[in-house]
Amino acid sequence: MELRHNILKMYLLKGVLWFMVAMPIIVLFFQEHGLSLTQVMILQAIYSLSVAVFEIPSGYIADLFGRKHTIVLSTVFSFAGYLVFSFYGGFYAFAIAQILVGIGGSLMSGSDSAIIYDTLLETENKKSYTKIEGRNYAIGNFSEATAGILGGILAVSSIYLPIYVQTGILFLSIPIALTLVEPSMHKEDKMDRSFTAILGVVKFAMVDNAKLRWLIIYSSAMGVATLSMAWFAQPFFKEISIPLAYFGILWAGLNLSAGLTSFNAHQFDKKENNAKMLLYLALAMATSFVFLGFNMSIFGLIFIVFIYLLRGVVTPILRNAINENTTSNKRATVLSIRSFIIRISFAICAPIFGYLADNYSLYITFYALAVIVGIFSILSAVNLKRLENKSSFAS
Repeated sequence: MELRHNILKMYLLKGVLWFMVAMPIIVLFFQEHGLSLTQVMILQAIYSLSVAVFEIPSGYIADLFGRKHTIVLSTVFSFAGYLVFSFYGGFYAFAIAQILVGIGGSLMSGSDSAIIYDTLLETENKKSYTKIEGRNYAIGNFSEATAGILGGILAVSSIYLPIYVQTGILFLSIPIALTLVEPSMHKEDKMDRSFTAILGVVKFAMVDNAKLRWLIIYSSAMGVATLSMAWFAQPFFKEISIPLAYFGILWAGLNLSAGLTSFNAHQFDKKENNAKMLLYLALAMATSFVFLGFNMSIFGLIFIVFIYLLRGVVTPILRNAINENTTSNKRATVLSIRSFIIRISFAICAPIFGYLADNYSLYITFYALAVIVGIFSILSAVNLKRLENKSSFAS
């Protein structure tokens, strides 16, 4: 059945999109153009705001016009953004590039998980979702790990070379996206064509459904933690005087760590104990940032690896829990609301963290992350546990 091939195509698409040869040196690339760490984090805030602004509308577009068309648009915008990175320089040009890549990210966010879930639903294989999503996420991490090694090697020749190669790789994602097949059940169950419908889904996710609300808040806390770690890893490597040639290898190791736990995340997805497990994960994440702040040395790498291991577990489990608490006709929109909250949270926090790192130190930034992530994730987990005691975790 042609529809079943969607899963393999999404695996391939994830592998191509996450073959990010530029990521191990992107902060250094920005700094090469004269940007401070504060400006680098402002660029990330611009990216996150771009994702956030288009996030819920993009999910709505995916629910209304189809996941496939939205994913194709996503690949086009991402490619266009890296064209700007390749041929222009400076803060403002990079800001435009980040907006384009952000729109691409928002169009992909929610649409990818929704097309996978609806494909499995239509092919009567719904129970495999956490396993499939985990493997999809793992493929992304393994791909980024491999790309990291290549990116580090390329950067030794030129800090610009990984950016050029990245642009060519992103172009390859467009024809892959064009081969996807839209699940027919989605075509028969579209949402109303009105702005009121979007507001209705927002109300459903953030007001009416308490489980979704706390899952989304928990996701935002974990999202801030993992996104921040991704952008502060390179400054940490630089802080402890690791040679540039090893950046790619370290980046590969971190993503392999996340990929390994993500690949096996379905084994942790026990419905009757999810809230308790989320509480343990929240405590582990906050504690890791505290210990990282205490260990601004080569030993700190242990705690960065542990944060990436946690990232690999938590992402597929949270997406499955959110999917199980919504319906097909609003699934992409709900997933986009999740990403919207994550991106807004990060956009607010990123410049503050960048300022702390520039004007005080990285270890102060890690302590701040521990406090913010700890408060919101633990509060969410406690409320989910309370709701779990009243009923099953996934209704």
